[in-house]
Amino acid sequence: MVEWRRIGRGVRQVPEPWATPLIWTAAYLGAFALVALLDVLGFLDRTGLALLVLMLLAALLGIRGRFIAAPGTALLCWTCLNVLGTEPAGELSWAGHRDPGWMACLLAAAVVGTVAGRVLHARAAYHRVTPFDEPV
Repeated sequence: MVEWRRIGRGVRQVPEPWATPLIWTAAYLGAFALVALLDVLGFLDRTGLALLVLMLLAALLGIRGRFIAAPGTALLCWTCLNVLGTEPAGELSWAGHRDPGWMACLLAAAVVGTVAGRVLHARAAYHRVTPFDEPV
């Protein structure tokens, strides 16, 4: 038997993702600050730790971003790590054995963060829809 109910408060939309330029600005500034912090703390010689921290940043930004922002986020995080975190410092370089893996990890983190953000926001919007319990 089907029971018809009215929706009480109406459907609230899924939160709108942040604009892509805002995500990219946050990615660049956040990556720069994190790499500088790791350098001050003396952990920059461990590039695996720096990569892990930047992957976390990319995933967190992905939660509030759009899918189209993920490649740019990964590229900006990789650029900060490559220029500031590896030798020769201050120069953009390409190490064929290392950099494709780093970029893939950063891109995967940004995409996973974006998927998680979209799922969490959609789930929250679904739970906000409540039936109106007065008779029809």
